[in-house]
Amino acid sequence: MNKKVDPVIVEVIRNLLLSIADETNTVIIKSAYSTNIKERRDNTVAIMDGDGNVVAQVESSIPILLATSLYMAKNVIRKFGKENIHPGDMFIVNDPYDGSGNHLPDITICAPVFADGKLIAWVSNIAHHSDIGGSVPGSIIGNARSIFEEGIRIPIVHICKDGKVNDDVMDMLLGNTRTKEERKGDFTAQISANLIGIEKIQSAYAKYGDVLTDCMEEMQNYAERMMRSTIAKIPDGEYTFTDYVDGCGDQVPEPININIRITVAGEEMTMDFTGTHEQVEAPINIPLPALSSAILYSIKALVGPSLPTNAGVFRPITIIAPEGCIVNPKEPGPVSVLIDAAQRIPDTIFGALSGVMSERILASSNGACTTCMIFGRTEKSGGNYFICHEAIAGGSGASHQFDGLSGVQVYLTNTSNMPIEATEIEYPDILVEKYYLRKDSGGPGLFRGGCGIERQYKMCSEGMAVNCLGDRQKFAPWGLDGGKDGAPGAFYLIDGVTGERKKLSHKTSNLSVKAGDSVLVYTPGAGGVGDPKKRDPEKVLKDVNGQLVSPESAERDYGVKVVPDGSGLYRLA
Repeated sequence: MNKKVDPVIVEVIRNLLLSIADETNTVIIKSAYSTNIKERRDNTVAIMDGDGNVVAQVESSIPILLATSLYMAKNVIRKFGKENIHPGDMFIVNDPYDGSGNHLPDITICAPVFADGKLIAWVSNIAHHSDIGGSVPGSIIGNARSIFEEGIRIPIVHICKDGKVNDDVMDMLLGNTRTKEERKGDFTAQISANLIGIEKIQSAYAKYGDVLTDCMEEMQNYAERMMRSTIAKIPDGEYTFTDYVDGCGDQVPEPININIRITVAGEEMTMDFTGTHEQVEAPINIPLPALSSAILYSIKALVGPSLPTNAGVFRPITIIAPEGCIVNPKEPGPVSVLIDAAQRIPDTIFGALSGVMSERILASSNGACTTCMIFGRTEKSGGNYFICHEAIAGGSGASHQFDGLSGVQVYLTNTSNMPIEATEIEYPDILVEKYYLRKDSGGPGLFRGGCGIERQYKMCSEGMAVNCLGDRQKFAPWGLDGGKDGAPGAFYLIDGVTGERKKLSHKTSNLSVKAGDSVLVYTPGAGGVGDPKKRDPEKVLKDVNGQLVSPESAERDYGVKVVPDGSGLYRLA
């Protein structure tokens, strides 16, 4: 190791960079206009070294959003050349086929950091914008057949040059959204946050000099060593698994398989997705950057929280994803609902390794990004578009030691559950009628799977429509070692006059609703682990009294009979 970067200094610098990333991310949250960012926190920040390799990312943020950061700065360097990149520049992108974007509403703004006349680092942030054009408000279109329907595509271009906003680019972006003021506010928040990140990194360099950049390299070397050590503990061999995406409504009704073959040889691992379903004319294709994010998340989950989230993790890993399949589509494959398919990547990896890493593997979690988008132009909105975007949590899988968590985001999503108060204050056309954990949705087991959520929205005005997007509504989250599956999710439209309940497709787009109608959302639960008949009866009783398990399920699935105790609760029979 370089004498200037002993392990103590490396750890100090690592935590300093994480702190800078967190502070930069907080600036976006505190100054953004949209509830999607300031309430749901659908954004993240990454710091890269001078060559564009990720060295730090906000640990509490959204794993899928790392996709662009893994490639963004490298692609800027490749396109413009380091000699043509200057202080005061910032670059913007969202295109998965020309610039390493995710889906189009996820917009990245990336800035170089200079000190002593040289490029020492990059700071990059990405945020989900509630509308960036396309055929449907919200720019997430469940029935899209090509990316051209999903919104404006932004290749890597300057959003700032010489410290000034490029007004031509900004005007183009604002001219392609239904919510101009909100977009302008969110873009300004992203640009301002990068300025803070630049200032903080430059201050760190002023204190540590080249030790800072030496530590960035050593942080990646350390992550590589941790990965190699972990892989070496897995028995050499091949491990396979197949899981399924629900399809995409009427466009792609058949199940869509995602295959993985993991080959372990010494300290190296190959993840081969050969045999995975070909790409589809439906918006569930997963661009290669998003696949990389899903793999990075899965690896970190397997290794543990001490694994640094940086580019060194990938050095001992080879990824094989044939071009033209659903995990590496070709242009112009639509991608706007990629998150629901990408959530299946961790399931396939965990399923493949469940027999050799059982101490780290969970049963299948809710494995979706169950989304309800409500939008329209109403009297209460002043005739302007409003777009309410909510991603509703579900259950997480049980482990071999603990029950799964209920009502949480899992895997590649980590947004906050939207408070009812925030929804109703920001969007007076919407009333939240129900919001609680969904009884009997957690898979029974010695360790029970987490429960999903039941949330119901009432439409208070005419002129509104909804998108309902999700997965794990046909293929339930699986259990392990005798544990049972969690309950699948569902969407329902409830007629405001007759009360009739109609089941909706899991890829419903632009469905007109009347004042008084309600949309009911059931999110998936999660799988259990172990024989449910071996579960401690006292734990079953606690679940019944906690409204997580019904008395009927207690007797049927766990063999535990409970009876009312006269106080509104239950006791063991």
